[in-house]
Amino acid sequence: MKSASVNKLEFYTQMLAARYGSGEYFIEMNISFKSGTKSFPATVKKVGEELVLTFSGAKQSFTWKKLCDIARDYDAMQLIYRERGTDAIITADDRNVTLRYDDIAPVEKNTTATVGERQYLIAPPKANALLKEIGIMGQNGKIKNDMVRKYNQIDHFVELIADYLKKLDGKIEVLDCACGKSYLSFALNYYLRDVLKKDCHVTGVDYSQIVIDASRRSAENLGYSNMTFIKADLTTYKPERKPDVVISLHACDTATDMAIGAAINAGAKAIFAVPCCHKELLGQYSYEPFAPLLKYGIFKARQADLLTDSLRCLLLEASGYSVSAQEYISPVETPKNLLIKAFKDGKNRKKATQEYYKLKEMLGINPKLETLIKLEEN
Repeated sequence: MKSASVNKLEFYTQMLAARYGSGEYFIEMNISFKSGTKSFPATVKKVGEELVLTFSGAKQSFTWKKLCDIARDYDAMQLIYRERGTDAIITADDRNVTLRYDDIAPVEKNTTATVGERQYLIAPPKANALLKEIGIMGQNGKIKNDMVRKYNQIDHFVELIADYLKKLDGKIEVLDCACGKSYLSFALNYYLRDVLKKDCHVTGVDYSQIVIDASRRSAENLGYSNMTFIKADLTTYKPERKPDVVISLHACDTATDMAIGAAINAGAKAIFAVPCCHKELLGQYSYEPFAPLLKYGIFKARQADLLTDSLRCLLLEASGYSVSAQEYISPVETPKNLLIKAFKDGKNRKKATQEYYKLKEMLGINPKLETLIKLEEN
């Protein structure tokens, strides 16, 4: 290849070198050197912290200069630099050297028969590696029948908070409290990092070492170096960095209180929680005017559910958050279908604090969440 073309190639490869940075989004490079009608393939992959070039049956440390030196001995070259969501393609010969970027747009429809026509943010085929790793998709490329419900839950959770996520700037700190098998952690990380192309760090916390170890392995398998999983008790856990977003999906009974409490204590900017079963208040509360109605067990249980989540919202308000609640997903998918959304605004809500204490006394209850946070009656 002529010197003029090699010089231009060096310029473009330096652009890719700058794009590479720490290599967090990098997948691989596929290169084809051409001499006459023959092609000579090469690959570049990240091994540990280094890039390794495989060419002519040998492996060696990769440098951008070495790439250009090899190109001098050939008539033409094509390089495909692949990162998450984008291909950068350099085509070089003696006539011209070009660089173009091809964004790989996320596919929004899953056409597998088990899922139907619902539109997904965490969608095949682009998300296949993720979905297979976390057990949502089988190796045959189809969503597992017994995982359709879980798939709908995590994808719709991301969908409901997507507009808020799009507004965030800088490095986004996400904390998943009581993360369990971390389905939601991985789905949200994929959406932020691979779809929105935002810089983010996701921490999953759970008391089970088994699920933490499994999540760490999955993050390693997926190349998600921006994910951390920690075994800890949420009642005492303090994150190293202030979270921008705290999420919690179906943390059982008072584990949802632990998640909300940890978020409040950490000063989280936004909290998104989908509660699970409620048991704590069922055996505590009573309200004499409603005694004829609450003698029916199923009604008392349902009222306990409503009281639990309503009091959580009230305590969030008292802690300086604007709060709303909405239907999370169809009851066909899960009977626990409420999403609590809270945004830190720092406003003094003396009335919410007073209302909480009044209700607490009237119902004869001691909610777990109050014991986890510092609540001052102004």
